[in-house]
Amino acid sequence: MNTLTVWRFPAPEAAEQALAPLRGIVIAGHATIDDCALVAWPPARRTPATRELGSLTGPGQMWGGFWGMLLALIFLTPIAGPSFGAAAGAFAGSLADFGVADDFVKRVRDSVTPGTSALFVLSGRACADAFAAELEGLADEVLRSELSLEQEEHLREALSDQ
Repeated sequence: MNTLTVWRFPAPEAAEQALAPLRGIVIAGHATIDDCALVAWPPARRTPATRELGSLTGPGQMWGGFWGMLLALIFLTPIAGPSFGAAAGAFAGSLADFGVADDFVKRVRDSVTPGTSALFVLSGRACADAFAAELEGLADEVLRSELSLEQEEHLREALSDQ
């Protein structure tokens, strides 16, 4: 089972600073990251800056559209207007089929706001626990969504180029 974990940090640059300890335990072989993304939201910006990071040591395992769609759903839907909101709402409804519940999206949206940053990490449950130990004291909030292997496969198929 994979876990989608979001670590929220109290400053726009703090998630970037947390990458070093995560990269260290990945390089040491103590944990693996399937895919991750970074969100930094300076206070003066209307939307956050996002960056796909792959596995921290190479390309990620998810199709790149996953982060684009998920992050757009979380951060752009509230400001993009009704037509985008309707399309995003339809996509959000289908995210529940993949293990990403509406309440998870809402909690992330409410938590990651201007003046904060976040790391979005897709990993195995045991690795998520190892990362939590490494980030203790750095992140001020952790949100998790568990994805079964079937849900993850369904998500990969839905986001593939086929």
